[in-house]
Amino acid sequence: MAGCLLLNKNPGISSFESLWPIKKALKTPKICHTGTLDSFAQGLLVVLTGRAVKLSSIFTGCDKQYRACLRFGEETDTLDPLGTIVSRAPLPRQEELEAALPVFTGNILQAPPSFSAIHINGKRAHELARAGIKVEMKKRPVTIYSLSLISWDPPHAELEVHCSSGTYIRSLARDIALALNSRAHLRSLKRSRVGNFSLDNALSLPLEKSHNTKTDTSINDENHIKEMILSALMPMDPLLFAALGIPCINIDQKTAGIISHGGDLELLRKTIPELDCFSGNTQNQKNNTLAALFSPTSFCALIEQQELALGTGLWKYRFVYADN
Repeated sequence: MAGCLLLNKNPGISSFESLWPIKKALKTPKICHTGTLDSFAQGLLVVLTGRAVKLSSIFTGCDKQYRACLRFGEETDTLDPLGTIVSRAPLPRQEELEAALPVFTGNILQAPPSFSAIHINGKRAHELARAGIKVEMKKRPVTIYSLSLISWDPPHAELEVHCSSGTYIRSLARDIALALNSRAHLRSLKRSRVGNFSLDNALSLPLEKSHNTKTDTSINDENHIKEMILSALMPMDPLLFAALGIPCINIDQKTAGIISHGGDLELLRKTIPELDCFSGNTQNQKNNTLAALFSPTSFCALIEQQELALGTGLWKYRFVYADN
């Protein structure tokens, strides 16, 4: 069952663990999420099922929106409430905090947390950190589109953050506090939006950490959960791609048959005239343009145009849905 599911992740479990009820209901391991939330965090996970998992890179590039609660005065080793306090400092004043936020808006360089899943010399950074090995976390460019103070109840500040993919809100909390000669860690975090997908439309499921977890749910309850998931599962249709900002092109059934067998896209330009006058969206991709091809009955393929120095770029397949 290829599709997209918006899931409201529960706090207290990992993003991977939150997928177990879906795997159990659909009876398939072919499921992935498209952007990790730390175990203490909650909110929107965009989940792909079946052959839609091959589109995960398109979703991971989407911008994100969060509601973050910072605890000033204390920094933990993990920069979250599960860690050990490693430093303390005085609290900033509200006016100082408000004045600092514009400094962290726009294109900035950010060092990821030591406790993160980033690979360093073949190992995860958090594995090295737990072993007491200190490594330099190189700064990376990220974009903070907007950053605003929602409430200030010392020592807690609630911020709303709209940022690019790859931004660590834990690092943002740390850096804001350091700029104010203070210390901070995240007390809580909720992801409210991924691209154009909203938490308001997400499905909430019972807490289940493992496929081996014994629950008291009856067969009727399990069937009800399965029905909930199937009802919430979005198919690979034009509405889904529109939410990603990817234009859709309609093709006839004969052309769809050729494409399903990997026919040369450059030879199909006469059949698909839109390819010659195409000006699609490049929001999630660098130096190329994406388009979704639809036959009269279903999704056919995702294609990309790679920009060349001169003239129109060549079209290539990104993903072919070969059931056509």
